[in-house]
Amino acid sequence: MASLINALPGAVAQGLIWGIMAIGVYLTYRILDIADLTVDGSLGTGGAVCIMMMLSGHNVWVSLAGAVIAGMLAGLVTGLLHTFMGIPAILSGILTQLGLYSVNLKIMGKANQAINVDKFDLLVSLRFIRKVALYKNTIFVVAVGILLLILFLYWFFGTELGCSLRATGCNDKMARAQGINTDFARVLGLVISNGLVALSGALLGQYQGFADIQMGRGAIVIGLAAVIIGEAVFGRIFHNFGFRLLGVALGSIIYYLVLQVVIWLGIDTDLLKLLSACVVAVFLAIPTWKARYFSKTGKRG
Repeated sequence: MASLINALPGAVAQGLIWGIMAIGVYLTYRILDIADLTVDGSLGTGGAVCIMMMLSGHNVWVSLAGAVIAGMLAGLVTGLLHTFMGIPAILSGILTQLGLYSVNLKIMGKANQAINVDKFDLLVSLRFIRKVALYKNTIFVVAVGILLLILFLYWFFGTELGCSLRATGCNDKMARAQGINTDFARVLGLVISNGLVALSGALLGQYQGFADIQMGRGAIVIGLAAVIIGEAVFGRIFHNFGFRLLGVALGSIIYYLVLQVVIWLGIDTDLLKLLSACVVAVFLAIPTWKARYFSKTGKRG
Protein backbone atom coordinates (compact mmCIF):
# COMPACT_ATOMS: atom_id res chain seq x y z
CA MET A 1 0.00 0.00 0.00
CA ALA A 2 2.87 2.39 0.79
CA SER A 3 4.27 1.92 -2.71
CA LEU A 4 0.86 2.74 -4.20
CA ILE A 5 0.54 5.92 -2.11
CA ASN A 6 4.04 7.01 -3.13
CA ALA A 7 3.18 6.50 -6.79
CA LEU A 8 -0.09 8.50 -6.69
CA PRO A 9 1.45 12.01 -7.04
CA GLY A 10 3.28 10.88 -10.17
CA ALA A 11 0.05 9.42 -11.57
CA VAL A 12 -1.78 12.69 -10.89
CA ALA A 13 0.97 14.72 -12.58
CA GLN A 14 0.99 12.46 -15.61
CA GLY A 15 -2.80 12.49 -15.73
CA LEU A 16 -2.82 16.30 -15.76
CA ILE A 17 -0.29 16.43 -18.60
CA TRP A 18 -2.31 13.96 -20.65
CA GLY A 19 -5.41 15.93 -19.65
CA ILE A 20 -4.30 18.74 -21.98
CA MET A 21 -4.18 16.20 -24.80
CA ALA A 22 -7.61 14.91 -23.77
CA ILE A 23 -9.04 18.43 -24.05
CA GLY A 24 -7.65 18.59 -27.58
CA VAL A 25 -9.30 15.26 -28.39
CA TYR A 26 -12.56 16.53 -26.88
CA LEU A 27 -12.58 19.51 -29.25
CA THR A 28 -12.50 17.31 -32.34
CA TYR A 29 -14.46 14.32 -31.03
CA ARG A 30 -17.31 16.18 -29.33
CA ILE A 31 -17.29 19.68 -30.85
CA LEU A 32 -16.46 18.86 -34.49
CA ASP A 33 -17.70 15.25 -34.41
CA ILE A 34 -14.41 14.02 -35.89
CA ALA A 35 -12.30 11.13 -34.60
CA ASP A 36 -8.91 12.67 -35.36
CA LEU A 37 -6.10 10.10 -35.43
CA THR A 38 -3.49 12.78 -36.08
CA VAL A 39 -2.91 12.97 -32.32
CA ASP A 40 -0.86 9.77 -32.32
CA GLY A 41 1.70 11.64 -34.41
CA SER A 42 1.32 15.25 -33.25
CA LEU A 43 1.90 14.30 -29.60
CA GLY A 44 5.30 12.93 -30.55
CA THR A 45 5.96 15.95 -32.75
CA GLY A 46 5.38 18.28 -29.81
CA GLY A 47 7.77 16.31 -27.64
CA ALA A 48 10.42 16.07 -30.36
CA VAL A 49 10.33 19.77 -31.26
CA CYS A 50 10.41 20.91 -27.62
CA ILE A 51 13.30 18.66 -26.60
CA MET A 52 15.38 19.42 -29.70
CA MET A 53 14.84 23.18 -29.36
CA MET A 54 15.94 23.07 -25.73
CA LEU A 55 18.98 20.99 -26.64
CA SER A 56 19.76 23.65 -29.25
CA GLY A 57 19.84 26.36 -26.58
CA HIS A 58 16.32 27.82 -26.64
CA ASN A 59 14.55 28.48 -23.36
CA VAL A 60 11.59 26.41 -22.27
CA TRP A 61 8.91 28.94 -23.26
CA VAL A 62 10.21 29.38 -26.79
CA SER A 63 10.49 25.60 -27.09
CA LEU A 64 6.90 25.13 -25.92
CA ALA A 65 5.73 27.73 -28.44
CA GLY A 66 7.65 25.94 -31.20
CA ALA A 67 6.02 22.64 -30.22
CA VAL A 68 2.53 24.16 -30.30
CA ILE A 69 3.15 25.68 -33.73
CA ALA A 70 4.42 22.33 -35.04
CA GLY A 71 1.29 20.61 -33.75
CA MET A 72 -0.92 23.26 -35.31
CA LEU A 73 0.80 22.71 -38.65
CA ALA A 74 0.10 18.97 -38.34
CA GLY A 75 -3.57 19.77 -37.72
CA LEU A 76 -3.54 22.10 -40.71
CA VAL A 77 -2.28 19.29 -42.95
CA THR A 78 -5.06 16.99 -41.75
CA GLY A 79 -7.62 19.73 -42.23
CA LEU A 80 -6.50 20.46 -45.79
CA LEU A 81 -6.44 16.76 -46.68
CA HIS A 82 -10.02 16.53 -45.44
CA THR A 83 -11.51 19.75 -46.82
CA PHE A 84 -9.41 20.70 -49.85
CA MET A 85 -8.68 17.18 -51.12
CA GLY A 86 -11.97 15.61 -50.02
CA ILE A 87 -10.40 12.73 -48.09
CA PRO A 88 -12.53 11.40 -45.19
CA ALA A 89 -11.49 12.85 -41.84
CA ILE A 90 -10.39 9.56 -40.30
CA LEU A 91 -8.20 8.71 -43.32
CA SER A 92 -6.77 12.23 -43.34
CA GLY A 93 -5.68 11.77 -39.74
CA ILE A 94 -4.12 8.39 -40.52
CA LEU A 95 -2.18 9.83 -43.47
CA THR A 96 -0.86 12.74 -41.41
CA GLN A 97 0.01 10.45 -38.52
CA LEU A 98 1.91 8.17 -40.87
CA GLY A 99 3.86 11.08 -42.36
CA LEU A 100 4.65 12.49 -38.91
CA TYR A 101 6.53 9.32 -38.01
CA SER A 102 9.19 10.18 -40.58
CA VAL A 103 9.04 13.88 -39.70
CA ASN A 104 9.62 13.14 -36.02
CA LEU A 105 12.58 10.92 -36.88
CA LYS A 106 14.13 13.73 -38.94
CA ILE A 107 13.52 16.25 -36.16
CA MET A 108 15.30 14.12 -33.55
CA GLY A 109 17.84 12.49 -35.83
CA LYS A 110 17.24 9.15 -34.10
CA ALA A 111 14.52 7.20 -32.34
CA ASN A 112 14.80 9.09 -29.03
CA GLN A 113 16.48 12.10 -27.48
CA ALA A 114 17.08 12.58 -23.76
CA ILE A 115 17.29 15.83 -21.79
CA ASN A 116 18.89 16.24 -18.36
CA VAL A 117 16.96 18.13 -15.69
CA ASP A 118 20.26 19.12 -14.05
CA LYS A 119 21.56 20.85 -17.19
CA PHE A 120 18.35 22.43 -18.51
CA ASP A 121 15.75 24.64 -16.88
CA LEU A 122 12.67 22.47 -17.41
CA LEU A 123 9.15 23.65 -16.64
CA VAL A 124 7.99 20.22 -15.42
CA SER A 125 9.82 17.07 -14.43
CA LEU A 126 9.32 13.81 -12.57
CA ARG A 127 11.80 15.19 -10.03
CA PHE A 128 9.56 18.20 -9.35
CA ILE A 129 6.86 16.15 -7.62
CA ARG A 130 8.19 16.19 -4.07
CA LYS A 131 10.45 18.42 -1.97
CA VAL A 132 10.24 21.45 -4.27
CA ALA A 133 8.67 24.88 -3.88
CA LEU A 134 4.96 25.03 -4.72
CA TYR A 135 5.50 27.29 -7.74
CA LYS A 136 7.85 24.68 -9.20
CA ASN A 137 5.79 21.59 -8.35
CA THR A 138 4.73 19.81 -11.55
CA ILE A 139 1.18 19.15 -10.31
CA PHE A 140 0.67 22.81 -9.38
CA VAL A 141 2.23 24.18 -12.60
CA VAL A 142 0.20 21.93 -14.93
CA ALA A 143 -3.02 22.39 -12.93
CA VAL A 144 -2.73 26.19 -13.19
CA GLY A 145 -1.93 25.85 -16.88
CA ILE A 146 -5.05 23.74 -17.47
CA LEU A 147 -7.27 26.24 -15.64
CA LEU A 148 -5.91 29.11 -17.75
CA LEU A 149 -6.36 27.01 -20.88
CA ILE A 150 -9.98 26.20 -19.98
CA LEU A 151 -10.70 29.89 -19.34
CA PHE A 152 -9.27 30.79 -22.74
CA LEU A 153 -11.24 28.07 -24.55
CA TYR A 154 -14.42 29.03 -22.69
CA TRP A 155 -13.97 32.61 -23.89
CA PHE A 156 -13.04 31.58 -27.45
CA PHE A 157 -15.99 29.24 -27.95
CA GLY A 158 -18.29 32.02 -26.78
CA THR A 159 -17.11 34.27 -29.61
CA GLU A 160 -18.71 34.33 -33.05
CA LEU A 161 -15.84 32.31 -34.49
CA GLY A 162 -16.01 29.74 -31.70
CA CYS A 163 -19.77 29.41 -32.09
CA SER A 164 -19.26 28.75 -35.81
CA LEU A 165 -17.07 25.76 -34.89
CA ARG A 166 -19.73 24.42 -32.54
CA ALA A 167 -22.44 24.94 -35.15
CA THR A 168 -20.36 23.12 -37.77
CA GLY A 169 -19.96 20.07 -35.55
CA CYS A 170 -23.63 20.13 -34.52
CA ASN A 171 -25.15 20.45 -38.01
CA ASP A 172 -22.88 21.37 -40.89
CA LYS A 173 -25.73 21.75 -43.40
CA MET A 174 -27.56 24.22 -41.18
CA ALA A 175 -24.27 26.00 -40.48
CA ARG A 176 -23.66 26.44 -44.21
CA ALA A 177 -27.19 27.73 -44.62
CA GLN A 178 -26.36 30.40 -42.05
CA GLY A 179 -23.34 31.50 -44.10
CA ILE A 180 -20.66 29.73 -42.03
CA ASN A 181 -17.58 28.51 -43.88
CA THR A 182 -17.67 24.97 -42.51
CA ASP A 183 -14.44 23.91 -44.22
CA PHE A 184 -12.57 26.73 -42.50
CA ALA A 185 -14.22 25.84 -39.20
CA ARG A 186 -13.10 22.21 -39.46
CA VAL A 187 -9.53 23.18 -40.34
CA LEU A 188 -9.39 25.69 -37.48
CA GLY A 189 -10.73 23.11 -35.03
CA LEU A 190 -8.12 20.56 -36.10
CA VAL A 191 -5.38 23.20 -35.85
CA ILE A 192 -6.37 24.17 -32.29
CA SER A 193 -6.81 20.56 -31.21
CA ASN A 194 -3.42 19.38 -32.44
CA GLY A 195 -1.74 22.47 -31.02
CA LEU A 196 -3.01 21.40 -27.59
CA VAL A 197 -1.94 17.81 -28.21
CA ALA A 198 1.56 18.97 -29.15
CA LEU A 199 1.69 21.12 -26.00
CA SER A 200 0.87 18.01 -23.99
CA GLY A 201 3.62 16.12 -25.83
CA ALA A 202 6.12 18.88 -25.09
CA LEU A 203 5.30 18.79 -21.37
CA LEU A 204 5.36 14.97 -21.38
CA GLY A 205 8.82 14.96 -22.99
CA GLN A 206 10.12 17.27 -20.25
CA TYR A 207 8.36 15.30 -17.52
CA GLN A 208 9.82 11.94 -18.50
CA GLY A 209 13.17 13.41 -19.58
CA PHE A 210 13.14 12.29 -23.20
CA ALA A 211 11.24 12.37 -26.47
CA ASP A 212 10.67 9.07 -28.22
CA ILE A 213 9.39 8.15 -31.66
CA GLN A 214 6.77 5.85 -30.05
CA MET A 215 5.58 8.23 -27.32
CA GLY A 216 2.37 9.08 -29.17
CA ARG A 217 1.32 5.53 -29.97
CA GLY A 218 -2.15 4.88 -28.57
CA ALA A 219 -2.64 8.54 -27.61
CA ILE A 220 -6.08 8.64 -29.20
CA VAL A 221 -7.20 5.73 -26.99
CA ILE A 222 -5.98 7.51 -23.85
CA GLY A 223 -7.64 10.73 -24.99
CA LEU A 224 -10.95 9.01 -25.69
CA ALA A 225 -10.73 7.17 -22.38
CA ALA A 226 -10.30 10.49 -20.54
CA VAL A 227 -13.20 12.07 -22.44
CA ILE A 228 -15.55 9.13 -21.86
CA ILE A 229 -14.62 8.68 -18.19
CA GLY A 230 -14.90 12.41 -17.57
CA GLU A 231 -18.36 12.51 -19.14
CA ALA A 232 -19.51 9.37 -17.33
CA VAL A 233 -18.35 10.54 -13.90
CA PHE A 234 -18.96 14.30 -14.12
CA GLY A 235 -21.50 14.56 -16.95
CA ARG A 236 -24.51 15.00 -14.67
CA ILE A 237 -22.65 17.51 -12.48
CA PHE A 238 -20.89 19.63 -15.10
CA HIS A 239 -23.28 21.09 -17.67
CA ASN A 240 -21.34 24.27 -18.45
CA PHE A 241 -18.89 24.03 -21.36
CA GLY A 242 -15.94 25.15 -19.25
CA PHE A 243 -16.73 22.60 -16.54
CA ARG A 244 -17.04 19.89 -19.18
CA LEU A 245 -13.47 20.63 -20.23
CA LEU A 246 -12.46 20.42 -16.57
CA GLY A 247 -14.26 17.08 -16.34
CA VAL A 248 -12.22 15.78 -19.28
CA ALA A 249 -8.98 16.74 -17.52
CA LEU A 250 -10.20 15.07 -14.32
CA GLY A 251 -11.12 12.01 -16.39
CA SER A 252 -7.51 11.76 -17.50
CA ILE A 253 -6.37 11.82 -13.86
CA ILE A 254 -8.87 9.07 -12.98
CA TYR A 255 -7.60 7.01 -15.92
CA TYR A 256 -4.00 7.18 -14.71
CA LEU A 257 -4.96 6.52 -11.11
CA VAL A 258 -6.79 3.38 -12.24
CA LEU A 259 -3.74 2.30 -14.24
CA GLN A 260 -1.56 2.86 -11.19
CA VAL A 261 -3.85 0.64 -9.10
CA VAL A 262 -3.77 -2.00 -11.84
CA ILE A 263 0.03 -1.97 -11.82
CA TRP A 264 0.05 -2.14 -8.02
CA LEU A 265 -2.23 -5.20 -8.14
CA GLY A 266 0.43 -6.97 -10.16
CA ILE A 267 -1.41 -7.27 -13.47
CA ASP A 268 0.91 -7.78 -16.45
CA THR A 269 1.84 -4.31 -17.76
CA ASP A 270 1.90 -5.73 -21.29
CA LEU A 271 -1.89 -5.83 -21.04
CA LEU A 272 -2.34 -2.11 -20.22
CA LYS A 273 -3.10 -1.11 -23.82
CA LEU A 274 -5.68 -3.90 -24.06
CA LEU A 275 -7.19 -2.77 -20.77
CA SER A 276 -7.39 0.82 -22.06
CA ALA A 277 -9.13 -0.32 -25.24
CA CYS A 278 -11.63 -2.36 -23.23
CA VAL A 279 -12.37 0.57 -20.89
CA VAL A 280 -13.03 2.90 -23.84
CA ALA A 281 -15.18 0.28 -25.61
CA VAL A 282 -17.34 -0.31 -22.51
CA PHE A 283 -17.87 3.40 -21.79
CA LEU A 284 -18.68 4.07 -25.46
CA ALA A 285 -21.24 1.27 -25.39
CA ILE A 286 -23.00 2.42 -22.21
CA PRO A 287 -25.25 5.04 -23.95
CA THR A 288 -26.40 2.39 -26.45
CA TRP A 289 -27.06 -0.14 -23.71
CA LYS A 290 -29.01 2.45 -21.72
CA ALA A 291 -31.11 3.38 -24.75
CA ARG A 292 -31.93 -0.25 -25.48
CA TYR A 293 -32.75 -1.01 -21.86
CA PHE A 294 -34.99 2.01 -21.34
CA SER A 295 -36.73 1.47 -24.66
CA LYS A 296 -37.54 -2.11 -23.66
CA THR A 297 -38.75 -1.14 -20.20
CA GLY A 298 -40.83 1.65 -21.77
CA LYS A 299 -42.56 -0.83 -24.07
CA ARG A 300 -43.27 -3.13 -21.16
CA GLY A 301 -44.89 -0.28 -19.26
